[in-house]
Amino acid sequence: MPTPDRRRWTASLYWKIAAGFVTLVAVTLAAQVALFLWLAVRTEGGLPREMFGDLAELLAADIATAVAREPARPIADVARQRLREFHRPAAVVLPDGTVIGGGRGRGPLPPGVVRFALRRMAGDEGAGEEPLPAFAPRGPAAFAPVVVNRRIVAGVVVLPERGPRTVFFDFGPFLTLGLGVLLLASAVAALVVFRPMHRRLQALEDAARRLGAGDLAARAPEDGRDEVADVARAFNRMAAELGARQAELADADRVRRQLLADVSHELMTPLTAIRGYAETLALPRFAPASDEGRRQVAIIGEEVERIERLVGDLLDLARYEAGGLQLAPATVSVAELFARVERRHGAAAAERRITLASEVAPGAETIEVDPMRFEQALQNLVANALRHTPPRGRITLAARRDDGDVIIDVRDTGSGIPAEHLPHVFDRFYKVDPARAHAGTGLGLSIVKAIVERHGGTIRVESRVGEGTTFTIRLPKPDA
Repeated sequence: MPTPDRRRWTASLYWKIAAGFVTLVAVTLAAQVALFLWLAVRTEGGLPREMFGDLAELLAADIATAVAREPARPIADVARQRLREFHRPAAVVLPDGTVIGGGRGRGPLPPGVVRFALRRMAGDEGAGEEPLPAFAPRGPAAFAPVVVNRRIVAGVVVLPERGPRTVFFDFGPFLTLGLGVLLLASAVAALVVFRPMHRRLQALEDAARRLGAGDLAARAPEDGRDEVADVARAFNRMAAELGARQAELADADRVRRQLLADVSHELMTPLTAIRGYAETLALPRFAPASDEGRRQVAIIGEEVERIERLVGDLLDLARYEAGGLQLAPATVSVAELFARVERRHGAAAAERRITLASEVAPGAETIEVDPMRFEQALQNLVANALRHTPPRGRITLAARRDDGDVIIDVRDTGSGIPAEHLPHVFDRFYKVDPARAHAGTGLGLSIVKAIVERHGGTIRVESRVGEGTTFTIRLPKPDA
């Protein structure tokens, strides 16, 4: 059985559920992070302004203590260290105008703020009333001098509030790390939770494919007590019932075939006797005296002959389908096979002015078949074509190679078969035109199909009304 193509992973229900789960977690976490940042900004805006001045004085005192403790250490190094530990937007301005730190996510301090700090360091108290719209829309920045040995060595500027960018600058790395860890955990959870279900669904799908391909022993695992297990149990019950019904149908079909073969065989004896009596009554010595009597005797002989053909076809079909006939394959010349078929039907074709022709392409000169049985199949196809081809029509027997297989076509220019009848032409007793009740037994094409399939081949039909019909037989490679 060919392996079915696997669907793309993006179309898998498992991956859709897992991706939906991870996406839901990601969206929830992103919403929580946004809410946290919003609350942090709102909380920051609610702090009293006096608190910023206290923070500036604490930072300035801390820097002054560190400088006094390590007088040889540059004040710039001390300021950088303390600012790294101070989780607020702040800066240290040195007397020469050097700025250490800044707005933490807002960019460097603008020149106006630097001038403000320098003026305060120079003792200009009026500078504290100047507004700083770039950084302090709700009030001025907080300033505190760094005093060491009664000398101002630097100034600390603490901004009155932190905006969203500043808050994200402070907490962003930690939030991003936490978000990544939670997303990774949710992905692992999706694998742990949904992967076993995915494997069970795959096992159920594989069992369904095998059952559809004819493996009646296919069963799905019934592990668990969830909905997937319920579906698997329902599938297994269906498969068991289907197997039981298939076995019953096989037994009934075997009995039917055997009965058909037995009845057909038993009919041959009385039919032979009836035909013998009919032939005796047709002799001049025993023939009826009247013309009507002699006509009735002739009709009896014709009907007996037709019933004998029907019984013979039934016997052949029963034997083919039951495998009772053993084939004797041999290397057969396709040209000679076509010639025998043409000789058999040549007189009937000439009488109806129908042309019989044959074509054998290079590479298709010989085939491995049972000569007698395969010739019977071709004879039936040509006889069927003769019945449906009008005068001056053409019937062609053609052979060719296709990918190592031998293709044999029987084409005619007859009346064609309507599309709705094509699926049934190989059914027993099926006739496209019920009015032609005496135009054959209705088993010819069924016998052809049985013969071809016994040879390991296939047969199909193509037809267009008013243009003709083509029966195509494909015989596999000898080594297939």
